[in-house]
Amino acid sequence: MSEAQRFPATPSPFKARIRADIEKNRQRLEELGPGIITGGAGDDPAGIVTYTVVGATTGFSQLWLLLLSTPMMIAIQDMVARIAIVTGKSLPEITTAFYSKKLTVLMVTLLAIANILTIGADLNAIAVIFHIISGYPTVTFLIPITALIAYLVTFGRYATVKKVLIGLTAVLGVYILSAILARPPLLEVLENTFIPHIEPSSTWTIAALGMLGTTISPYLLFWQASEEHEEKKSVVQADEVSFDTLVGMIWSNLLAYCMIVAGAAMLYGTHAQIQDVSTLAAALEPAAGRYAFALFALGVIVSGFLAIPVLAGSTAYAVADTFGWREGMDNKVSDAKGFYIVFVGALIVGDIIDMSHALSVVDALYYSQVLDGMLIPVLIGIALLIANNRTIMGEYLPSRWSNVFAIFALLVTLALTGVMLWQWIG
Repeated sequence: MSEAQRFPATPSPFKARIRADIEKNRQRLEELGPGIITGGAGDDPAGIVTYTVVGATTGFSQLWLLLLSTPMMIAIQDMVARIAIVTGKSLPEITTAFYSKKLTVLMVTLLAIANILTIGADLNAIAVIFHIISGYPTVTFLIPITALIAYLVTFGRYATVKKVLIGLTAVLGVYILSAILARPPLLEVLENTFIPHIEPSSTWTIAALGMLGTTISPYLLFWQASEEHEEKKSVVQADEVSFDTLVGMIWSNLLAYCMIVAGAAMLYGTHAQIQDVSTLAAALEPAAGRYAFALFALGVIVSGFLAIPVLAGSTAYAVADTFGWREGMDNKVSDAKGFYIVFVGALIVGDIIDMSHALSVVDALYYSQVLDGMLIPVLIGIALLIANNRTIMGEYLPSRWSNVFAIFALLVTLALTGVMLWQWIG
């Protein structure tokens, strides 16, 4: 018998640890879903316009605010996801169980109105891009786009829809390429990222409110909580959800960061009057050329197809859970009629708003932001109370840092709400 046969080689503890780490990371990648979809959906066409306008009007001076908002987003989304997994309930079910049905109905009503206004604005944005490319009227594309999104979600199983949405999230990386092609001054970008700059002007303040209001949105909380519930994760997976949320929120804000950088590099100082996707496209093409416009157009189309199902889906989940209907994209239409009626209905009402011209895209975005501003502090407050209740959460309480950033987010969103309501009333 040879020496090798008598004493077979055994893997070293170091190699075993590496294999275990590789397997753990592989499992983590397989579990990516609600968090990363939520993060990508946060950069919808309305958000693209907002972030680009922030760069165009204030340059790089608000990059540090976006950096600061990242841990706030992570803390809130992670908190809501953990609550959904541990309690087995969505946000409407939680507020009904621990607070009151009237509060739930009020929250869901505000959410639905804000979401439908944003759906209308996002559908319009996609149609405008196709209008610019083809020359056909914008209204020509509204119905086909709506029908495609409704078909994808209504007749596709959840696993298929999830893969499509994650794929679309990855395509949004075109905005990173846009920022690189814009050739921004690197030192100035880094300085404004890590050193706070505050300018005493109304333009700077309004841009800051718009950026933070777009970054922290109620529908993202409803969507991720519902999707974690749909994933049917066990309580022991509550700690694992942090990785998915971390990746999703960092990806979301990285894209937003690149949009601001590209907007600042290409449009700051040009005094371009940007109000919607059409005027933004008109400003971009002469400022940056066809390639930058092509990337921008691709990003608007992809982000719209990603965000609109999330907006309509979060509305459908919220309404269904409020009234105790069966919900979820894993159910057939015949098994969850109310859920799918609300989903498709939200898309149709968005189309009606666009075709009737009852509201301009700018007005739709403004009023949806006001409603979101009223709702988000309430949601954060409820999340903080429930997440820190040991009777409900057991050992799965949030970390100290999560609480710190969530409380900070609560204070910031309360301030945003106050300013927006003051501007609205005034």
